[in-house]
Amino acid sequence: MTSSTPSPAAIRDTDRRPKPGGGPAGGGQPSRFTAGVTLVAMCLGAMTTFLLITASVSALTAIQDDLRVSPTGLVWIPSAYTLLVACLVMSAGTVGNIHGRKRAFLTGTTVMIIGSLTVYTASSTTGVITGQLISGVGGALILPNSLALLGAAFPDPHRRTEVVTAWAAASGVGLAVGPVIAGTLLNHFHWHTVFLSTAALAVLTMAVAAFVPESRAPGGKLDVPGQILAVLGIAALVYALIEGGHDGYTSGRIVTAWVVAAAALAGFVFVERAAARPMLDMRLFRSASFSAVMFVAAVSLFGFTGVSILSVLFYQRVQHLSALDVGWRLLALFGVYVVVAWATGRIIRRTGFKLPLTLGFLIGAGATAGFLTLGPDTPYSHVWWLYVLFGAACGMVAAPSTAAALVSVSHEHAGMASGAVNAFRQVGSVTGSSLVGALLAHRLQSELPGRLEAHHVPRESWPAIEHAVSTGAAHGAAPPSVTGAVGDAFTSGVHAGMTVIAVVYVCAAAASALLVHNRPHNVRTAGATSPSAGATGR
Repeated sequence: MTSSTPSPAAIRDTDRRPKPGGGPAGGGQPSRFTAGVTLVAMCLGAMTTFLLITASVSALTAIQDDLRVSPTGLVWIPSAYTLLVACLVMSAGTVGNIHGRKRAFLTGTTVMIIGSLTVYTASSTTGVITGQLISGVGGALILPNSLALLGAAFPDPHRRTEVVTAWAAASGVGLAVGPVIAGTLLNHFHWHTVFLSTAALAVLTMAVAAFVPESRAPGGKLDVPGQILAVLGIAALVYALIEGGHDGYTSGRIVTAWVVAAAALAGFVFVERAAARPMLDMRLFRSASFSAVMFVAAVSLFGFTGVSILSVLFYQRVQHLSALDVGWRLLALFGVYVVVAWATGRIIRRTGFKLPLTLGFLIGAGATAGFLTLGPDTPYSHVWWLYVLFGAACGMVAAPSTAAALVSVSHEHAGMASGAVNAFRQVGSVTGSSLVGALLAHRLQSELPGRLEAHHVPRESWPAIEHAVSTGAAHGAAPPSVTGAVGDAFTSGVHAGMTVIAVVYVCAAAASALLVHNRPHNVRTAGATSPSAGATGR
């Protein structure tokens, strides 16, 4: 799952002049109409990319029932989309700078449509995952170029801050309405139609974006070796996390995946250090604050994605609620997230970064720990406030984590820093869905025999029940003793995932309090060479 956080590359508050080459292709200031159309189109694009995330998660149970997807295979469906976004988002911005940001943005919306239609016509798990992978390429093209187009359309830095906040709110709205739209469609139609909602919004986005002027920043160069190694390393890592939950993390092919991931990521560091124009300058990590912000950014989406997936599957699989009922319940999380993220983005100049980051992660850890009280029969009225707290916690860390990345490096590295924080956020999202989903699948299968025994299910029935669970077959019509055993095992998996999220949130709170710079400081001019120049702690 991705974040609705502004990218400071697009706003550059420390520079009050429009960037050469960064404005409209024809030069000059954009008209008010052009600026307004650009804002609407970019907000629609952001909404499209985030709508797909929560809409596809809400459709997981319906997809599993129809296609008999195994628990491990189910994890791949949301992870495939965020995997491609995480791998490609930094290079996608460079592609837009070179070939035109509008062109890249429109290409991204077209690819999103193709991916959504691929899922719509899919009749197998492979088809669904393939469509999600295609959509991930589109999402990667849309996100950085939408922000760059906003930066070109709004040269005044204060106005840019306002419109990027609107962009952030639009992406949050996409997250919030995704479950409700999916639930409404699932109540009346087949699960395939859920993905038509993304395609329809992408078509509307293209129609509005046709009136947006082109802009580019010539002189960039695509880092092909670094990009290949990044894709290989992240993909191997996600494969090991997901499949390891089923095969065991020390099995032969999983160990091979770990080795490939480590080698590819080590190779990425080597290539980036040697490159004249790296995709990610490794010298930035000499700043302890920058390194901490990358960790914080990844953790924020790790938990946000993990809690969302665990909650959807819990209410659909354990409490057997409809997708629409689940969507309304999760509005407590997503709706509060949107409001708090918007408010925090407007007040961090007064509070600094440490307070909202540290407090947000501590509140988030407390909320996820509270979810350990969830039982198969726990009513929503007992836990709604935990969703409110968790949504507020995630909203509190959204804007500060991105803004803190800027003040941790020198001014000329601001664009790369904002690209890096968004990339790490996407990596956190895909590892959240893959690791938490794999933990859930593993705990479900390992706990099931003991739960069947506790519910006095005859042993001769166990193999058939375990096979049904492992292959994704529906068990809603099973005897109460069987559904109770499966519900208990599933809840145990949810608890395992929530425990992991609580622990990493506490670690992120410590990193925020101890390492992240609190406020912007004097920065050197563009001639500064040190990645950490001008960013001293306060």
